[in-house]
Amino acid sequence: MKYVQGEILTTDGFITGYISFEENQGVFEVRKGVPPEKPIVKGFILPTFVNAHIHIGDSFIRDKHLKLLCNVKDLVAPPYGLKHRLLKEASEQEILEGIQMSLGEMTNSGTSCFCDFREGGLIGIFQLRKAMKNSSVDSVILSRPSQMTYEKEELDRLLQNSNGVGLSSISDWEPAEIEKISKHVRKKKKLFALHASEVVRENIDRILDLRPNLLIHMIAATKADLDRVNDANIPIVVCPRSYAFFHLKNNLALMKKTGVTILLGTDNAMINTPDVGEEVRFLHNTGLFSLEELLTKVTYTPRKALNLDDCIQGRDLSEKFIVLERDSLKPLYVSK
Repeated sequence: MKYVQGEILTTDGFITGYISFEENQGVFEVRKGVPPEKPIVKGFILPTFVNAHIHIGDSFIRDKHLKLLCNVKDLVAPPYGLKHRLLKEASEQEILEGIQMSLGEMTNSGTSCFCDFREGGLIGIFQLRKAMKNSSVDSVILSRPSQMTYEKEELDRLLQNSNGVGLSSISDWEPAEIEKISKHVRKKKKLFALHASEVVRENIDRILDLRPNLLIHMIAATKADLDRVNDANIPIVVCPRSYAFFHLKNNLALMKKTGVTILLGTDNAMINTPDVGEEVRFLHNTGLFSLEELLTKVTYTPRKALNLDDCIQGRDLSEKFIVLERDSLKPLYVSK
């Protein structure tokens, strides 16, 4: 039997105690107090991380060590941003190796699941599944049509092979096309997610009329916009390191004030490592959120938003937890 000891993050906050476990044996128990034997590590004990927003397909670009433009439109906006041009030019092997690099980084940093905005239509989905064949990391795949139009047959096939659809902003789409996609996804009872108000404020009526399950960014939104999102009970995923890269002012203090549900993601893998723990450490230095709040945003909150069952207190995920060093907040132990 092995033991880890420290402050255990639960849905009700931290409790002091320990976990006894046997790796890959289904033996797992959370207890208060002191373990009967010396623990292998001490620190903050919590469920493995969930990265609530990533574009993992562009991971290979990070390995090119290019001098990237700090402009959202020129770098990542579809269909002509640098990222999309490089994706079209890249070989499948290059893309697969990039994804596998990011999967390895997530495994080592304690991320057990990621929500990927999967570009490239059906081919993009199949590429991701191929890259993940030998990975222990799970995914929530939000697919995207191959063109900026609604095609019923294509969308049916996308939804048969993914958890839903994740689109770029309403500014990129013809209203009629995006409305058809949203309606189709809802009819199939799949997730519909959308980038919104990242660089400039977008029309909140149009955004909410699409009835998204998840919004990405919203950092250019007003308080009134955020209040309406909160009233609609729609979570927002924010990616602080990405905003720093693009020199975008964020409204996280306003989000906190309105009480909207906040998740954390790493965004484009061509820019940032897929370690969502880095987002926690980045935000912790600002003092805006407590450590408990931040760790909850990458553990319990995304599990609820994405309908994931795994949980440190659940019966189905006894072996998936991590222990963070108290000062650096970096992993001391990642369960296998």
